[in-house]
Amino acid sequence: MAKQLIFIIKSIAYGLALALLWLLFFQQNSQLQLSQLFSNHDAEPAAISYARAVRAAAPSVVNVYTVSTQQDPRSYQRRIIQNQSLGSGVIMRSDGYILTNYHVVNGADQIVVALQDGRQLEAILIGQDRMTDLAVLYVQATDLPVIPQQPNLEAQVGDLVLAIGNPLNLGQSITQGIISATGRAGLSTNTYTDFMQMDAAINAGNSGGALVNSNGVLVGINTAAFQRQRNLEVQGIFFAVPYKLAHTVMEKLIKHGRVVRGYLGLSGEPVINSAGERQVSTAQHFYGMKITEVDAFGPAAVSGLQADDILLEMAGVTLTSVGQALDLVAEAAPDTQVQILIERRGERMMIPTRIGVRTDTD
Repeated sequence: MAKQLIFIIKSIAYGLALALLWLLFFQQNSQLQLSQLFSNHDAEPAAISYARAVRAAAPSVVNVYTVSTQQDPRSYQRRIIQNQSLGSGVIMRSDGYILTNYHVVNGADQIVVALQDGRQLEAILIGQDRMTDLAVLYVQATDLPVIPQQPNLEAQVGDLVLAIGNPLNLGQSITQGIISATGRAGLSTNTYTDFMQMDAAINAGNSGGALVNSNGVLVGINTAAFQRQRNLEVQGIFFAVPYKLAHTVMEKLIKHGRVVRGYLGLSGEPVINSAGERQVSTAQHFYGMKITEVDAFGPAAVSGLQADDILLEMAGVTLTSVGQALDLVAEAAPDTQVQILIERRGERMMIPTRIGVRTDTD
């Protein structure tokens, strides 16, 4: 009987202890939940910031100052005029190679690069390419801050971008926008419609600066604003050279001092069938590129290609647009032979053609 009584008392004691512990835990937990509820209600949402992207990219964007001299055409005493201009550049390699615009440094007698850490360095022009409005500079320095790059990055319409440069020599500034449209990114590029269009503001001095995404990774080299048309106010249309194209041009300029482009000596238009019916909408299926004109002394004429031939395949690559065909030619190594599949009056044939060198670019 005594043992049973002791057992009952112990059980009651253990139960009361557990109940007390549970009450204490519940009370503390309830207070914590209530405090979190009120604190969440009063807390401000986290601010959206691109400061991390700017910190990653901005140190590699430099100011480019140029000086050029010319004779004053209005003076009879051979008076020399000194012109100064400014732009921006992007450090692409830590050993001193910088990308900028052709129009920023073209004709310059002296080029000075100002880094964000305060250093000012004399720059040498390695090479320039008028068609893509790009130029490569070299400064004698090591361990330079390099812009973040991703070789396989594909910029998309709608991506948020930041333009970094030195507008009006006010100092490094950041503007923000989105990519509005994308064009081709091949070496045959020669119009703004083939560049990347965006609405991040570009002003005098921004040219040659970096266009980066929200992670600070380079997506393009800022080039220009759309030229205003007569009696037409244009806003929010700016252009940049896509990263892949800019990098390709840079490597060629470093290696050769100029961009060597392949040449065939023909022009054409897209067609939708073997009859040569012209493509009028990108919604229509592309059949091939119909040759409309052949340079009588060009490689295409020498190989036997003729007007009205339809190009279907080049070097084993099926053609999907005229732009792609032009890029394949431009990017082919000169003096190499490629097999071109054509259709001529309903008959398909393979034409071996030797690539020439395009000589009408700087």
